[in-house]
Amino acid sequence: MRYTLLFCFTVFAAHTVLGQTSNILTENNKKGSIYFYWGWNQDWYSNSDMHFSGDDYDFTLKDVIANDRQSDFSFETYLNPAIITIPQYNFRIGYYFKEDWDISFGIDHMKYVLQQYQTTKISGDINTSQSIYDGMYENDEIILEEDFLKFEHTDGLNYINFELRHTDIIFDQDRIRMSLIEGLGTGILLPKTNTTLWGTERYDDFHLSGYGIAAVVGVNVTFLNSFFIQSELKGGFIDLPDVRTTVSTADKASHNFFFSQLNIVFGGIIRTKKRPEINEDGIH
Repeated sequence: MRYTLLFCFTVFAAHTVLGQTSNILTENNKKGSIYFYWGWNQDWYSNSDMHFSGDDYDFTLKDVIANDRQSDFSFETYLNPAIITIPQYNFRIGYYFKEDWDISFGIDHMKYVLQQYQTTKISGDINTSQSIYDGMYENDEIILEEDFLKFEHTDGLNYINFELRHTDIIFDQDRIRMSLIEGLGTGILLPKTNTTLWGTERYDDFHLSGYGIAAVVGVNVTFLNSFFIQSELKGGFIDLPDVRTTVSTADKASHNFFFSQLNIVFGGIIRTKKRPEINEDGIH
């Protein structure tokens, strides 16, 4: 929690400091404009306690490790429109309601994969009468083998969110501009979770499972007043109290965790008014 608070404080501090200088730089002139971008992310997750419950079991796994899953790079995988949603990606569309403020809608398509064969602690009971894992547990060690549990948000950990962002111009030379982006957002989680429990039928459907909150800071470089490349660092908290695990609606899992995300995105700006010209005296 302290790392998330530190991250949010950094975003606020950057906004405060650079905001003092933004009005003396060239006018942004984005009010009324629309922007969009597409790019890719890499993610890191804190360990989490995972609770599983159903008609014949109720147990908790302690301090479980999970990772993202990057797709191997190839032009076919990352740039083919037919399969462009397979890698971990970010999509966003936003509207500048003021010169330096925008509101946006985005999808952060992350992937969350429980690390197999890790040793963790288990507490609770399993009474399926069909599994070698039946029994009572009280902080016992267990190895998370695939015949016990497979758990992946791989299509994916879909964070569908709205964000409020602020732009501070830090460099502007007509054809190229560099800006600092800071923002806060919240949204829902709609994962498609690939799960099997001790050999039960695989479950893999979209299900509204929880919510997330996040802060973001980024650096934007815009060319010719229309196209940009942007790097972002995002951090936040995800709570998933209702994850479906089998075809039975009685079976579910819950967990929460912190996440950090590094993004590289490419986009464009659709302007509704012409950017003012600057003469030799610096007057619009």
